[in-house]
Amino acid sequence: MLTIYGVHRSRASRNYWLAGELGLPFASVPVIQARRLDDPLAADASLNTRSPDFLAVNPTGLIPCIDDGGFVMTESLAINLYLARKHGGPLAGRTVTEEAEMLQWTMWAATEVEPHAVKIILALDTRVAESEQGRLAIRGAAKALKTSFQRLDAHLAATGHIVGDRFTVADLNLAEVFRYAMSEPQLFDAAPNVKAWLAACQARPAFKAMMAARLCEPE
Repeated sequence: MLTIYGVHRSRASRNYWLAGELGLPFASVPVIQARRLDDPLAADASLNTRSPDFLAVNPTGLIPCIDDGGFVMTESLAINLYLARKHGGPLAGRTVTEEAEMLQWTMWAATEVEPHAVKIILALDTRVAESEQGRLAIRGAAKALKTSFQRLDAHLAATGHIVGDRFTVADLNLAEVFRYAMSEPQLFDAAPNVKAWLAACQARPAFKAMMAARLCEPE
């Protein structure tokens, strides 16, 4: 049985979405971020990333984390590549080349896109965006993302997908990274292929189910 540690309001959302796409049975252990608690080590504190019980599973103290029949793994995007590879089907690579492309695009998103996009979502989540400093940070992040949006837009012009001619784990991984920039519509208006692609990804039933569960969680 697959166990996913982490709440939907975290990067664990990526793993919950993929599990839904694959139709995998799984157990969910809602570990929250320690920063959300006044005293994460209090006796009555919710299970969090500093809780000894969670650290015994994942000493890095980060979510998400999975336990797949005794195999413990961290890093949300890598977890998705692993689960897709293990369970196969249309979301997985059909050839070694496709698998390499999925890894390439996922690494690109993690290194070139997410560091900027996450600044936007963090500013919004912490209400820093309401300050001048926050607005400057968001504008800077959006400016830094323009080149990445242009690159992906040109790539999607051919088939509308990241790898091959179908929705794969690569689409899911990148869609979850690009979701962080959705508060900046000018980026998507300037990249219509990216805008259409993300809308198609988020129209999938498994994404909608994940987001419904996310909305049920406290902020």
